[in-house]
Amino acid sequence: MEPVCPISSSCATEISTLLSPPSPPQLQEYYHNIFSATLCSGITVKQDHNFGKGLYAAMDFKEDQLVLKDQMLLGTQHSFNKIDCFVCSFCFRFIGSIETQIGRRLYLRELKANESHACDVGSSSNSIQNCHEMDSSGEEESTLQPCSGSFKTRVPLPEGVVESLMNGQLRLPCSDKFSLPPSVPCSGGCGEAYYCSMLCAEADWESSHSLLCTGESSDPRRREALLKFVKHANETNDIFLLAAKAISSTILRYHKLKANCPKEKLKYDASCVSDNSNFSLLLEAWRPISMGYKKRWWDCIALPDDIDSSDEASFRMQIKELAYESLQLLETAIFDKECEPLFSLEIYGHIIGMFELNNLDLVVASPVEDYFLYIDEMTNPDKEEAEKITQPILDALGEDYSTCCEGTAFFPLQSCMNHSCCPNAKAFKRDEDRDGQATIIALRSIRKGEEITISYVDEDLPFEERQASLADYGFRCKCPKCIEQEP
Repeated sequence: MEPVCPISSSCATEISTLLSPPSPPQLQEYYHNIFSATLCSGITVKQDHNFGKGLYAAMDFKEDQLVLKDQMLLGTQHSFNKIDCFVCSFCFRFIGSIETQIGRRLYLRELKANESHACDVGSSSNSIQNCHEMDSSGEEESTLQPCSGSFKTRVPLPEGVVESLMNGQLRLPCSDKFSLPPSVPCSGGCGEAYYCSMLCAEADWESSHSLLCTGESSDPRRREALLKFVKHANETNDIFLLAAKAISSTILRYHKLKANCPKEKLKYDASCVSDNSNFSLLLEAWRPISMGYKKRWWDCIALPDDIDSSDEASFRMQIKELAYESLQLLETAIFDKECEPLFSLEIYGHIIGMFELNNLDLVVASPVEDYFLYIDEMTNPDKEEAEKITQPILDALGEDYSTCCEGTAFFPLQSCMNHSCCPNAKAFKRDEDRDGQATIIALRSIRKGEEITISYVDEDLPFEERQASLADYGFRCKCPKCIEQEP
């Protein structure tokens, strides 16, 4: 039976207003503020009646030149990746030390290998319990296979070495050349979130974590409900965790606006819902999310290869039911009556759909790889001395001795970039890019006024395969390459 959300009916007018596209002046003001805050003067956002928003060059760019660095609006590290990478929960920079990174990874991986099943997130908030294969699509599960498959080939370390790495008693040769920010724990005591600085800790707390923290200091009933929500997301799809951040950030922005600007002239026209004097504030708080292109998740998610087209309707209904299960758990945990429309299935589905269509993979290179490469490139006798200590550790780690931080994130500027099968830019991390910001590099010279495009798919695929993949985004590509290759 199709899920029925009572809030979708009772708040239908407010929901319709929230989902209405922003006006051109609102759009220009929003992106102007982003450009001003980031000192990004080389690009601009323009609205096109046919293709929607697009990113355009406001100056000439040379091949391989940095076009932009885009700070994420919302992001999350995949839970299965937390075993291998200890990073800031806000900017996703690696934290602690080389020794902490290695020792923690060996400890958590051994703990996981000794367990017959995945850890039960619902029973504790300790960070060890994030060892989950989460995404129902199976992509994350396949990512874990090399790790589990190569475990037998690893050489265990002597007793006490892993503990010494984690507590700082054992210092590795030359690790001081790869210093990392010290880890700052969440002030709420959840044991899940750690940061590279108090600045990131405070920013995350104010943006969303204060509502999503499962620390002992939080209300026991809310904490229990949150743990159930997280467990459900870990067992199904971690995109729900990102949706929870979107709703939490909107609620917190709303209350901040209400507390600080009760008499400010609001930028949104809420006359259609004038019976709710606070709805204009909610619209203002919702503005960052309103800028993303949206479709309902169960409508836009790609049909998996193993699902026959005759079963598509059933598949999409299951996805909708799954979203409603997640929403009900989240509503129990953080429901706010003044922000009630945010807890409708219609809004929840559109938020997740926005992430499905606009998100970029979050990837941050690990300093552990750089460290072992540095040792390998040393010359004797220093190399020989260092490897007496590092080689047993490398053997214990196995072939997959270093893993990047992996996650998913929504970037306000990158999400404006349209597709081309012959793009002039690409998302590419340079050696110096060590946090979760999106980095866009010019693939060739880009002239002032030219649209900056990236490819949503593998542009080397044959024409029909590219078009089939792009159909999931809801359009048929008409770029010069496709026009030339179209039969």
